[in-house]
Amino acid sequence: MKHIYIFIFIGFLLTPDLLLAQDKEDTSLFGIRFSGFVKNDAFFDTRQSVTAREGHFLLYPSPVVEDVNGNDIHAHPSFNMLSIQTRLTGNITGPDAFGAKTSGVIEGAFFGHSEPDISGFRLRLAYVVFNWGKTELLAGQYWHPLFAPQAFPEVISFNTGVPFMPFSRNPQIRISRHLGLFTVSATAFSQRDFSTTGPEGPSSVYMRNAAIPNTNLLITYSSQNKNHSFGLGGDYKVIVPEIVTENNYKTDSKLHSFAAMAFGKVEVNKTTWKIQALLGQNVYDLLMIGGYGMRYENYDSITGIKEYTNLNTGSVWTELYTNSGKFQTGFYAGFTKNFGSLMNIMPGSTVYARGTNINYVYRISPRILMRQGNATIAFELEHTTAAYGTANSLGVVSDTEEVSNLRALLSFIYRF
Repeated sequence: MKHIYIFIFIGFLLTPDLLLAQDKEDTSLFGIRFSGFVKNDAFFDTRQSVTAREGHFLLYPSPVVEDVNGNDIHAHPSFNMLSIQTRLTGNITGPDAFGAKTSGVIEGAFFGHSEPDISGFRLRLAYVVFNWGKTELLAGQYWHPLFAPQAFPEVISFNTGVPFMPFSRNPQIRISRHLGLFTVSATAFSQRDFSTTGPEGPSSVYMRNAAIPNTNLLITYSSQNKNHSFGLGGDYKVIVPEIVTENNYKTDSKLHSFAAMAFGKVEVNKTTWKIQALLGQNVYDLLMIGGYGMRYENYDSITGIKEYTNLNTGSVWTELYTNSGKFQTGFYAGFTKNFGSLMNIMPGSTVYARGTNINYVYRISPRILMRQGNATIAFELEHTTAAYGTANSLGVVSDTEEVSNLRALLSFIYRF
C-alpha cells in the first residue's frame, strides 16, 4: 500500500479549486496550431555501438568481441544519414470545461515503433490539461515524472543524454498544485513505448499484471522569471514478471522498485547550467543500465516460484551552454554506474537488465551551433566510454576493460 500517497495528494490538490469552479465558457477562439521541425542528421562512429534505429539513437560502445584471429570485430567504423527525428506538434485550445481552462497537445515523429518500422509516424505526446488556476490536471501520454522538461540536456544527438538521464514517455494522470513559486505534483502512470523487460522481453505486461500503477511525487521550484528551476522527486514501481512458472504453478511474486532524483537549472548572463542526479532500481524502462534478477535465496525448485532482486543504478549529468547570438556553444558530460544488487542472484539464471556486464559508462560531448532565422546548423562530438567486465553473484562488475566510441554529428534543423 506504499502507493496510496498518490490518492491522498489527489484529494488534497483538487478540492480547493473544484469548490470555486464556475460553469463559465471561454468565448475566445479555439483550434489547433501546428509547429515542429525538420531535422537531418549525418553521423560517423569510430566503433560499433549499442544503438536503435539504424544507429541513430546511441547508448554506448559495444564490447570487445574477437574473431578466430583475435581481432576485435566491433573495432569498425560506421556512417549513416537519417531524417527520422523530424517532428510535428499540434497545440490545441478550446472552451472552458468543468470550470477549468482546457488545452491539449498531440505530437509525433518519424522514429517508428521498431527497427522494421523506421520512418513510421509514432505518437510521442497526447494529453489534455484542465487548469483551475492553482490546480492543474494532466491526463494522457506525457514525460515520465523523473524526466524534467524544465532541465533536460539540449544536446544535438537524438539520445537526449541517454543513458545518463531518465528518458521515457508514459500514459498518466498527473495532479499539480501551485503553491507560490513551488509546485507539488502527484502522478499515477503505466508503461507503453518504454517498458520493463522480463521473460517475454520488453513489455508493459509486467506492470499490468501487478495491478498497481507506477507512482511518483515531485516537488519543483521555479523563480519568477523562470531562469532558475530546482526539483526533487521520488518514484515507486511494482511489477509481476510472471504469473505461472515453468513448472506450471501459479505465482504472483512481485518486485518493488524505488528511485529518487534531483535536478537544477540556473541561467545567468545568457549562459545556462543544468545538472541532474538519480539513484534508482530496475530503471531499464528509463533507457538506463540496470534491471533485475532472480534471488538465490528462497527459490523453490519444485514449484519454480521465484523471488526477485533489483539492480541498483546511479547516474549524474551536467551541461553548460550559451543561449544567445548567432553562434552558440555547449558542453555535456554524464556518468552512470552499476551498483549491483543487495541480494545474491541465482547462478546461471537470466538477468533481465541492460548492461549486465558494464561497471560504468561516461560521456563528454562539446557542440557548436550556428543559428539564423528558423534554421540551425549544428556540429557535435560525443565521446562515450563503457567499462566492460565480469559480474559476480551480486551483479557487481569487476576486472573491467574500457572501450570508447567517438561520434561526429552534423545536423541541419529547420523549425516552423
